[in-house]
Amino acid sequence: MIEQATVSLTPQAMSQLQSLLAQENNPQLGLRVFVSGGGCSGLQYGMAFDDQVRPEDEVVESGGVRVIIDEYSVQHIRGSEIDYVDSLMGAGFTVHNPNAVHSCSCGHSFDTGDDAGEAKACGCGH
Repeated sequence: MIEQATVSLTPQAMSQLQSLLAQENNPQLGLRVFVSGGGCSGLQYGMAFDDQVRPEDEVVESGGVRVIIDEYSVQHIRGSEIDYVDSLMGAGFTVHNPNAVHSCSCGHSFDTGDDAGEAKACGCGH
């Protein structure tokens, strides 16, 4: 059985990240993607540039871009695709997560259905 990639990048996301990372002039820098509690669906995504890789982190390299994911977040985003969208509503990175059974329209908050918590209103007031 082939193990599913933790995350992948669309060509648009890879191009944008390559450009942003080049401006930083730090070859150790990568994109840290993480999941934390909160948001209108129970969990929310976060992204930040980071040059520190911890022993328990998983690192995915693609097109010269390092994506760093902590041990807790890996279980929630395995198989996800990171995209960069530039639309009338604004530009930014978004995560297409096959594990999400419910997500808010803003695309930053999601629920994997692992908990039997109460339903939450979907109003993207981060």
